Amino acid sequence: MSSRVYEEKLAIVTGSSRGIGAAIAQNLASKGCNVVVNYTSEASDVIAQKVASELERMYGVVALPFRADITSREECEGLVSAVRERFTHADSGLFQIDILVHNAAIAYLGPVETVKEAEFRRIYEVNVLGPVLLTGICKPYLPTDRSGRIVMLSSINSKVGTENTTLYSGTKGAVEAMTRVWARELAEQATVNAINPGAVSTGQYLAAPDDIKEILGRWNPLTPLASVRDDLDTPEIQDTGKRFGGRAAYPEEIAGLVASICHPEFGWCTGSIISANGGLSFSI
Repeated sequence: MSSRVYEEKLAIVTGSSRGIGAAIAQNLASKGCNVVVNYTSEASDVIAQKVASELERMYGVVALPFRADITSREECEGLVSAVRERFTHADSGLFQIDILVHNAAIAYLGPVETVKEAEFRRIYEVNVLGPVLLTGICKPYLPTDRSGRIVMLSSINSKVGTENTTLYSGTKGAVEAMTRVWARELAEQATVNAINPGAVSTGQYLAAPDDIKEILGRWNPLTPLASVRDDLDTPEIQDTGKRFGGRAAYPEEIAGLVASICHPEFGWCTGSIISANGGLSFSI
């Protein structure tokens, strides 16, 4: 039973129909947590349902796929209302959101002179406004004993200043600022911490043009854990890693760190930006 540390707890993971978000949902479910698989696009309906069904089949938890655009207050309220209806305890009438993982994000890449106003507004809506709205609407349902966990996904880009990421890095800097504010504001309900991954071997990264991988790869010689391991890494990761000076993280490595932050024993840490980038940037 010790491996089911999140038994009967409830997590909402945004952007969890694929990639890092899906890996986070799977890790939490494997430890007994009920999970809300949130996603935005109608095109992801089938894949989100498949993710949820697999979590229920493999781990015996309740997994609810729910499409909602978290940049809309109305849709955030609809999400929380549906979650409350599904997960309110039948006998006690109690409802609690134990874990909230802000994973959903979009990125625009390009030199500063190419930035368009519409792109600015949309990326800040998704990456910054979305977590603000959803956290505010979830707040009344967070625990009142400091046992809640909020995990924000930032990025190494805002720390090291990766070129061509003006908009994306700006939003992640805002995410880190909100982490510190909420750590104080929500202290009696939840710890609030952020992690800052670098490149992660999701489908999006593997399909990215080589020039993007080259920009990210410039940091690999400075990253202690980026070296490729012939006996452990998959052939695809080995190929990409050898071409660009080092490997990206596996999604499950990021998911494992998120799950660790959510552990009850992590309750004396809040307001921190925790390294999740193989050592390119150390936690301080």
